[in-house]
Amino acid sequence: MKFKDMPYVRPDIDNYISVQTKLIEKINSCLSKDEIKTLIDEYKKNETDLNTTFELANVRHTINTLDEFYNNEFNYLIEISPKVESISNTFNKTLLNHKLINDIEDIYGKYYLDKLNIEEKCFNDSISDLLIEEQKLVDMYDTIIAGAKIEFEGKTYNLSQMAKFSHNLDRNIRENAAIAVDKFMESNDEKIGDIYSKLIKVRNEMAHKLGFESAIELYYSKMQRLDYDKNLVAKFREEIKNNIVPIASKLFKEQAKRININDPKMYDYSLSYLDGNPMPKGNKDELIDKALKMYSQMSKETKEFFTLMIDNELMDLETKPGKMSGGYMTHFAKYKVPFIFSNFNGTSDDVNVLTHEAGHAFMYYYASKFIDNESLIFPTMETCEIHSTAMEFFAYPYLNSFFLDDTNKYKHMHMSDSITFLPYACCVDEFQHIAYSNPNFTLKDLKKAWQDLEKKYLPWRDYGKCSFTATGTFWYKQGHIFANPFYYIDYALATICALSFYLADIKDHQDAYCRYLKLCSLGGTMPFLSLLSACNIPNPFAKDTIKNITSSLLPIIKNIDYRSNYDK
Repeated sequence: MKFKDMPYVRPDIDNYISVQTKLIEKINSCLSKDEIKTLIDEYKKNETDLNTTFELANVRHTINTLDEFYNNEFNYLIEISPKVESISNTFNKTLLNHKLINDIEDIYGKYYLDKLNIEEKCFNDSISDLLIEEQKLVDMYDTIIAGAKIEFEGKTYNLSQMAKFSHNLDRNIRENAAIAVDKFMESNDEKIGDIYSKLIKVRNEMAHKLGFESAIELYYSKMQRLDYDKNLVAKFREEIKNNIVPIASKLFKEQAKRININDPKMYDYSLSYLDGNPMPKGNKDELIDKALKMYSQMSKETKEFFTLMIDNELMDLETKPGKMSGGYMTHFAKYKVPFIFSNFNGTSDDVNVLTHEAGHAFMYYYASKFIDNESLIFPTMETCEIHSTAMEFFAYPYLNSFFLDDTNKYKHMHMSDSITFLPYACCVDEFQHIAYSNPNFTLKDLKKAWQDLEKKYLPWRDYGKCSFTATGTFWYKQGHIFANPFYYIDYALATICALSFYLADIKDHQDAYCRYLKLCSLGGTMPFLSLLSACNIPNPFAKDTIKNITSSLLPIIKNIDYRSNYDK
């Protein structure tokens, strides 16, 4: 079914709860293994249908935040979501305390019960109002960012559209565009700062009501990080600081030299080459056609997947007024199909979407063939980011159609960016740990904390005339900090794993790609480190993993002949 034809009907929440409550009662009194599976599957089917309804409204709301109907539906669904979570929590408790729990484990596996146990600890009715408040605050932030109207060179742009100016060859344009964005963020300083301060308060209050020390422990549990904790993450950040920050600093110095700038500012680092960054050749439709050819050549599995995406119009890729910024992949479980949302801006990021977000989407498509239980299709987020980031590297042999003579330039930039990104991800992560550990911090304190972390992880940054951003507010632009606390480090963990796939792919493509398919097929049937072990992927927390991968990658980057005829 095409996305536009998927029907949305406002859910009757009272009827849903009534139906699910009756099923829970039947489950509770059931004494037959076969019958309990039938009842659980029926409950999960109803849940899947409701989740699909929620996701349809959410996607259509993000595609056009100015749409009054889906604005109202989105707000309605926020209001009823605690009721949905409450009945789900009752279901979880029923299974966890059931006389047939051994049979349930036999049918669905121990990890499924482990996940239910974590979910049960992360909710009770006492936090219902706080969950509503949290979602409304996040939507307030998203609406501010999506609603940006920035006047620049006689035209009006949103934030996604402004991104293209950061790649401009004219340094004055790059600087003035950065200043324009800086002024927009400054005009919303009080609003954004207030939203985040309230989010910290709300999330810590939820944590305390649920018996957690702080929001840190709550959200680590909500993200189902069963086999590592904040201490391992802190050690990972330290490894990045010691091993990657010096390398990133060197790479940025080389970049500044390439673009002939002696005093690089933040807005200069978006330009990687003196004659311009690699740009994809073609409009949106042409890029999709090239992506189809790429996935058709890559494997029969990827060909089937991307053909499905095109035939069912399961992508919304072009930026437009009122559209939420950024990109994401989601899915409509009832129809067993993924969906890709993005904001094409005419840069290489457009190709990144057709590989990164498509990697997420492919995993759901492929895992659904092997896993019936919707609750076990998606793994934890750091594993999800391996699917997407590794797909960026598996696309390397097919990039010529997108970039033509700029293909090597793209590879050089992409690999370099993969390394220089890691310290930023750690900066975002440690900032959140500080913020939630110090709920009494003022906005001024938070800005100072960010400035201190930039000196630690991003010492090359100089904001020039972007005086507001220089006060410690770059994080205002990072939506994950507002909507998905403690998520961002997942990108860094996944990048290390994806780079290991790339290095393995050079040596033995068949082995690397088969292990990638295996990782996708396992979905969320195991926790993070167990999945890595099952697919022979290096553990990013292990001693010397980061050092070994970067030492192998740096000579490859150095030997890429990225020069164009202009340079030669």
